[in-house]
Amino acid sequence: MKKLLTYLTAAALAIFGFATFFASSAILLDLFGVRETEGNYVPFIVFTNFIVSLLYLVAVYGFLKNKILAIKLLLASLVILIVAFAGLWVHIWSGGLYETKTIGAMAFRIIVTIGFAVVAYFINKKSKSHGNNEVRN
Repeated sequence: MKKLLTYLTAAALAIFGFATFFASSAILLDLFGVRETEGNYVPFIVFTNFIVSLLYLVAVYGFLKNKILAIKLLLASLVILIVAFAGLWVHIWSGGLYETKTIGAMAFRIIVTIGFAVVAYFINKKSKSHGNNEVRN
């Protein structure tokens, strides 16, 4: 059962990571004229999402290898997202242009990242209690 949960979580994280990577890189590189459709996007938020998408994709490896790497990368992603979210609020309060959907998207991304981190923690914890963990720090 733990192995199934691990693979399902890794697959979900891979899909989420690739979707985030595609969306953020499309805006950063103006692929398919996406910038015009995005309105008042906040560049540092898009760049943050790009960086976090790369961390998500490496965390998939951590899930598959059952290492603490996934937890560390997801926690790092969470810290980066929270700092960027705080920066977004400063940007908004100082009168910067933004799209309202950005606030919801960032909150959603933070909640999803917390969810993945919690699952990674419990998968790793179960592995340690059964002596099956391959973690070597």
